[in-house]
Formats: sequence, C-alpha cells, structure tokens
Amino acid sequence: MAEAGAAKLHAIMVQFLFQGHITPFSHLALALASKGCTVTYVQTEFQHYQMKSTAPSAHHHQLSNEEAVDLFFPGARESGLDIRYTTISDGFPLDFDRDLNFPEFYESILRDFPARVDELVGKIVESDRSLTPFLVADATYLWPPAVANKYNMVHVAFWTSTALHLSLGYHFELFKEKGQLLSSGQDMDHVDVPGVRRSNVEDFIKYDTTGEDPQMPLPVYENIMKARREIKKADFILCNTVEELELEAVLGLKQSLPTYAIGPTNFSANFTKVTSVSSLQSETDCTKWLNSKPVGSVLYISFGSLAQADKQLVWEIACGLLIARVNFVWVLPIELLNSSDETNALPPGFMANTKDKGLIIPWCNQRAVLSSTAIGGFLTHCGWNSLLESIWYGVPVICHPFFTDQPFNRNMVVDDWKVGINLCEKEPISKERVAETINSLMTGTASGNLIKQNMKKMSKIVHDAVAKDGSSTRNLDQFFKDLKSKICTGSEDTSIVLFKCRWVYTVRGMEVQTEVAFQEDETIPTPQVITDNYNYELHDRNCIQSVVEPNKQGAGTSRATNGESDNEDNFDEDYETEDDNNYD
Repeated sequence: MAEAGAAKLHAIMVQFLFQGHITPFSHLALALASKGCTVTYVQTEFQHYQMKSTAPSAHHHQLSNEEAVDLFFPGARESGLDIRYTTISDGFPLDFDRDLNFPEFYESILRDFPARVDELVGKIVESDRSLTPFLVADATYLWPPAVANKYNMVHVAFWTSTALHLSLGYHFELFKEKGQLLSSGQDMDHVDVPGVRRSNVEDFIKYDTTGEDPQMPLPVYENIMKARREIKKADFILCNTVEELELEAVLGLKQSLPTYAIGPTNFSANFTKVTSVSSLQSETDCTKWLNSKPVGSVLYISFGSLAQADKQLVWEIACGLLIARVNFVWVLPIELLNSSDETNALPPGFMANTKDKGLIIPWCNQRAVLSSTAIGGFLTHCGWNSLLESIWYGVPVICHPFFTDQPFNRNMVVDDWKVGINLCEKEPISKERVAETINSLMTGTASGNLIKQNMKKMSKIVHDAVAKDGSSTRNLDQFFKDLKSKICTGSEDTSIVLFKCRWVYTVRGMEVQTEVAFQEDETIPTPQVITDNYNYELHDRNCIQSVVEPNKQGAGTSRATNGESDNEDNFDEDYETEDDNNYD
C-alpha cells in the first residue's frame, strides 16, 4: 500500500484495441491495484459495449462507475482494490462495422485517437490532485511519450508479447537508424543482437519486416514497426513473459531498455479472489461436454481472434480429424459454417460424422477449456497469450503460426523448449499429415509422451515464477520500488532517502548492467538472475545515495549525494522533451 503521509500512486491505464491485448492488460491493472495503486482503467466505448453485452450477467442500461468495476473486475471492490473505470470514443458509432471497414477504422485510430486520449488523461489528472498519476499504456500505441511528457507523468509501456520479439524489433529499428538495412539472405556475421541467435534474426527479416503479409494490414504493420522504435522513450517496460523462459533475450533487453519480466499477468497468487472480464465475444460454455470425455482425450483447436484460417486449411484439418478419430473442441468463425456447400469450409457430412466426438463453437473461455482434465492437446496459431495459458495448464501444443510474433513463438515451443510439434513440418498442409501429427501427440507415442513430460516441467517453471518468491513476483516488486523512486510518493514538505545499486556481471557470456532501488533500512537487493543461482561472474557493484524531493505535483526529482561510491551519476534522467502535439 502507499506509504503513510505520501501521495498515493494513480495508474492511468489505456488498453489496446485487440482481444489478445486486453486479457493481460486487465490483469496488470489488478496487479497494480494490489500494490496499493489507484487504477483508472480506460477502454473504448465500443469495447465497453461489446464486453457489457457478452458478460455473464448482461446489462442493458448505462452503468455507473461502481457497476462497471463490479462487472469487468468482479470482486475488486470487495477486496479493497481501488479500481476506477471510464470510457473513450474511438471516433465511430457503435453500429459501425470495424472489421468490415478495418483500414478506415485503424487509420482513424492512428490519426485522431491520440488527441482524444490527451484530453481524457488531462481530465483524469485534474479530477484528483491528491493522487500522483503515472501512465500505463500498451506498447503498440505511439502517443504515450507525448501525453506523458505533457502531464509530467512517468510512462510505463506494457509489452504483451515475448522479450525475443521485442528485442528483435527494437534492434532492427536501431539497425535502420544506423543505415544498416538488413534483407533476407544477407550475410548476418556483422549483426549482433544481444541475447538473440542469428537464426532468429534471419527469421525476423524473412517474416516480420516486409509488410507484405496479406493477413497483416499495412497500417498495422507500419504502426508496429514504429512502436518498436518509440518504446525506448518509455521510463519502464513491463514484459508479459517469464525470465526463466527467455533469460538471454531478457538480459539482452536489459542492456538497452529498463525491462521487467512480470508474466504471465493472467495468473497471479496476489488476487485469487478477483478476476477480470476481458472477452469481446459471447462465450460458449463447454464444461458439461468436456466433463463427459475421458482424461486427455480432447484436442482443442483455436487460431485466436485475429488469424483467419482459409477454407483450404479448415478443410484439411477437418479431414485429418476424421482420419485421426479423436475428440475435439474447435473454435471456428460462424462465416465458415454457412449451409451452402459452396461456402461451407467443412467436408460434406462432417458434422454428422463427428456429432459424438466433436464440438464446434464460435468462441469460448479458453482458460476454462484448457483447465479441463479432458484436454490432451492444443492446435494453436502460437499467439503468446494462448501459449502462456497452455503452458500454465500443462497442455502440449501443435503449432500452426500465421504472422508477427507467432513464427518466433513456434520456434521457442518446438526447437527450444520442446513442448510442441509443428502441424506440418515444412510441408504443404494435407489431411494425412494433419492426422499423423494429431495422433503422434494424442495417442501415447514416445515422442508425444516426451513432449508432455517437458510441458509439465515448463508448467512448473511458470507457476513458480508467479508464486510469492518467484521471479515475476520479485520483478514486479522491483519495478514498483523503482517506480516510486522515479516519481516519489512524498508530500511537498517530505524528502525520502533512497539508494540505488548498479551491478555489473556476466551471465552466459553476456555482460549485463542492472540497477536496483532500495531504502535506507533495506538490505541491498540482489539482481534476479543472481538470486536464482544462474552461473555468473560479478565484476562491480556501486551504490549511490539519492535524496528524492517532491515537486509541486507530487512527482519527484533526485540528486546524487555522497554515498558508498565515488560514482555520483544521477540515474533518474530527465524526460525527453517533445512537442505536445507530436504523436509520432
């Protein structure tokens, strides 16, 4: 909780537009609230309307702030969490079809949405001057640095994907700035991305730098590329990953960016009685059907909310299921199930032939499905949320990635962690290969059993990370300490004596510098990788003392004083100044 006599921290949180970003972001709100922050959660009016309509207890009237919090964060207020809720227009009426008119919609979000956020954030800041605000925004947005600067707030960027993908994108943009334009097939000997293998760099150039993927609209692609460059302007970066899963990539990022691996945010021991409603679509309850099936006998199939499986892929998977004869739950868009034979993506007679073995649904609560003991495998697009949830519940995966981070996620799953297999190994999709892959995972083969054993080990790593003394829990604690030292929660006539310690050490051949904040009565915190007993070599440890003096708004500045080291660098650098209206 906030310190006695200190201004309480106020997280102003603005979520992104896509389903895959909402779930981890809303759970981050719970995590910050559990640390004693006031949280004002901002989502668009359209998202609010969709989620209100699909919530278990639908509401058809205008919700008060308290009703909205109770609906979208059930149990939060009863648990004493200070979560507030507000909406913002995305510039279009509720009945506007954002999917059908996506280019127009997204262009407007890039062009006009920043000014709306600017105005709303200003109102939120002015509404309660007793609080010390800071901005938490999805790292996909470009406007946060300008808005944070305008209102003198610390900017926290939340990256919902892997540390590997962030590092690849960030360093690729650095290469571009240096005039090193990389291309597929180019000699990679001169390319050095800390903590990233050369093969990943080559794949990144092949899959993620052309802007030619038909499933990735060009405006989205261009925005993602800019966001990777702009993320360096954030004061802190929270990454929805687990340090033990991506140690090299996380350490590589820490050399350049203030990164904290705090994932998976969807699961935490801190708020077991509180959850969030985060689905934009109505969910089918599969519980009764799953309970009727034997343990580990059901294959769950879903390609997420954005990836669009074409009819040929659906056809081959359906035929493969008929050959494999396994039980399945398949999330399939309704438009692929038209009654006309010409438009139906399923083979004739498929529904009748699988009526006792299969369940086809438009959407579901994925965590509820994966938690069922009946589930024995997951055919997935390798979206990061889906993989984290699958790992959490110990469900091995069959991989069929589409775009952006998904091919790299597949590489980690199949090649590094060995907790999954490819649907078709560098071969065209065919029903025979689909059936063979499904059976190899689901029917107790030696290779399938090894994958399941590896997944159990991986699941324990992720569970341990969010436990009381786990790496993600400690990283979140450290972030919160560093956040408070950055913006200072003291009142105008109070000074807080803080210390910072810079560690310089080598882990797995990489030299890493880490800074940790602590108060006078605390022991010097040890970096996470050292605490977790990785092999390391310590080179240096310098401490400085900082006197943090609050400014008129409650945010603090710091100056180095005589401490335990001759090094008196001030690590709390001033914000970059920038035109208030420059949202690029």
